[in-house]
Amino acid sequence: MLRRTLLKSAAWTGAGLLPALTPIGRSAWAAASPIRAADANPRRLVVVFLRGAVDGLNVVVPFADPGYYRARSTIALAPPGEPSGVIDLDGRFGLHPALAPLLPMWKSGSLGFIHACGSNDPTRSHFDAQDYMESATPGRKSTPDGWMNRLLGTLADDTPTRAVSIGLVLPRIYTGPNRVASIAGGAAAERALAVDRPNIATAFGQLYDGSDKLSMAYQDSLKARRDVRRALDRPDPPGLSAEMVAASNGAPLPNGFPSDAARLARLMRNDARVQLAFTALGGWDTHAGQGAAEGQLANRLQPLGAGLAALASGLGPVFDQTMIVVLSEFGRTVAQNGNGGTDHGHGNVMWLMGGSLAGGKVLGQWPGLAPDSLHEGRDLAVTTDFRDILSAVCRQHLGTSAADVAAIFPDYSASRSIELLRG
Repeated sequence: MLRRTLLKSAAWTGAGLLPALTPIGRSAWAAASPIRAADANPRRLVVVFLRGAVDGLNVVVPFADPGYYRARSTIALAPPGEPSGVIDLDGRFGLHPALAPLLPMWKSGSLGFIHACGSNDPTRSHFDAQDYMESATPGRKSTPDGWMNRLLGTLADDTPTRAVSIGLVLPRIYTGPNRVASIAGGAAAERALAVDRPNIATAFGQLYDGSDKLSMAYQDSLKARRDVRRALDRPDPPGLSAEMVAASNGAPLPNGFPSDAARLARLMRNDARVQLAFTALGGWDTHAGQGAAEGQLANRLQPLGAGLAALASGLGPVFDQTMIVVLSEFGRTVAQNGNGGTDHGHGNVMWLMGGSLAGGKVLGQWPGLAPDSLHEGRDLAVTTDFRDILSAVCRQHLGTSAADVAAIFPDYSASRSIELLRG
């Protein structure tokens, strides 16, 4: 019975589903120096998915568009300079004040936004839209793998920690044949597992010391766990509603994101082999009581902004080799509803952060909020396909070949060319 259980566990570990790499705690495996890959400065990509459809119009606010204030009598944020007003970005758009920790990155050019961005599929289903964005094949649910797993297959030096996912369940974006390491989020990340005990580790090692698939799966997962723990155990340098729950698709609220982001930064800074990372945050389905400068949305944005700032700061010099993408499945209606919230919409805002980003700009073609400019008469239109941005990140930042980009984003051709990096 014990062996059958162990065999099943090893099989799940090999599929990336067993939390054998999680949670991460303190151990005797602390490394004295950073773990290096063949390329000591590889390009990195971090994707943060906001499940539930964040209201991009109240994140990067088009305060210069009169349609914004006509449509939102109580949840519109005030213009810059007024009490609780937005932070002026460029005279047209303003940043929600809860995201003030990100302002230094905007001023330095390492933060940018693409507005009126999203999928060309018109679905208003959270689950379908998330599936389409994670597979990068809008309108097609039969795609067997996620685009980050396909991207992972193009990277050299295959190791168990080349890609990491925060959370115990492998997300759709990472499904596929290539290995992904899972790391627990929140308080569980500091809790040791039974396999961390030397006697249990020895017993497992004796059971799985062969070259069969299950043994190799166990050995890979154990190596990944040790590598992750070694990187995380190194101390930081000094100075350094029910519907909403369903829409979040199992993703946690962003309250714990600052500590998770700091932990991820430490891992990526200390282990140069970690090139891809993914996390999802829930709680963005604001049908009621959304609020403006204060309220439900602001309460979600505050830890999100603090976490992104902690991630950028914690990466240190590695931030120059990192691109952080923040996206959500679709936006929300331009007009507020009768419950002081917004409903499922279409176009949204996409965020980019990185040391080599040509940021400090709101990119994309703004369609306006006049009634005759709205998608289906109610939503912000999509003028930039989300794959335009993701493929540009792969091509320009990661150096992915044109052939590989075509495989990562099948049945897609760029609708617009966007230069993301500094010259």
